[in-house]
Amino acid sequence: MKPAAFTYVAPQSVAEALALKSEHGEDAKYLAGGQSLIPAMNFRVMQPTALIDLNRIKALDYIREDGDELRIGALTRYSAVEHHPLVAARLPLAAEVIGHVAHPQIRNRGTLGGSLAHADPAAEMPVLLSVLSGRVLAASARGERWIPADAFMLGPFTTVLEPDELLIEIALPALPPGVGAAFREVARRHGDYALLGAAATLSLGTDGKIAAARLVFLNAGETPRAAGAAVIGLIGQTPSEALFAQAAQTIDSDIEPLGTLHASPDYQRHLARVLARRVLAEAAARATQSIEASPA
Repeated sequence: MKPAAFTYVAPQSVAEALALKSEHGEDAKYLAGGQSLIPAMNFRVMQPTALIDLNRIKALDYIREDGDELRIGALTRYSAVEHHPLVAARLPLAAEVIGHVAHPQIRNRGTLGGSLAHADPAAEMPVLLSVLSGRVLAASARGERWIPADAFMLGPFTTVLEPDELLIEIALPALPPGVGAAFREVARRHGDYALLGAAATLSLGTDGKIAAARLVFLNAGETPRAAGAAVIGLIGQTPSEALFAQAAQTIDSDIEPLGTLHASPDYQRHLARVLARRVLAEAAARATQSIEASPA
């Protein structure tokens, strides 16, 4: 299968890429890893008039620490994040989540920015951004703006990015001592699209009780779905299997699974309850471990 004819350009800088987008208009598309865009073009589901290849813009490929955040360039490959020592030390959840993304060949080419801009509700990156309450930086010829995670995705394959904007950076808060995080998903085979997944962060106070928590699901609706009622019931409680099992029974009102070829909505709801219990328990255990390992 072959894509429709298009103009190909390869800018050397963000400014040049933005200028080319302005020149070619809304029907031009940015090319990062191309793991979703190129197949869609081959099937002619998408027919951009111009392809703006970002891969020569080295300024968009980096991982660095900035205070309590990790700043990741939008062109950074999954595999670079997965194996980076700074990520392992400051935000191991990111490496854990990325290990579930497709297969090594895909992770060697796919980019974090490309995945977020694609906004697939079954993808792992939007859930990682959401559970950490991260943010993304968008740029256009008009300037730059930060967009919080919960305001970024509007629906399947739809974000708040304007037609002339380019996602250039992702900021993810590092996890301090006393905070644990976990991620799990269920797929027919490792690397397949998840039938459902869940990510959790959990903070313990000095008294050993839960001070804060966040629980977010993937493929449980048109965007990442945060479980509000389940989390509220955890605050001020001592972590236990019974507590997390009880919380897992309250999440049905917060998710709207649409079903897949291999999982009915009812089965997805069952998976959500099972995974909620497991990731909350694992996050709590890791929070305890991080307190014990931190300097007195």
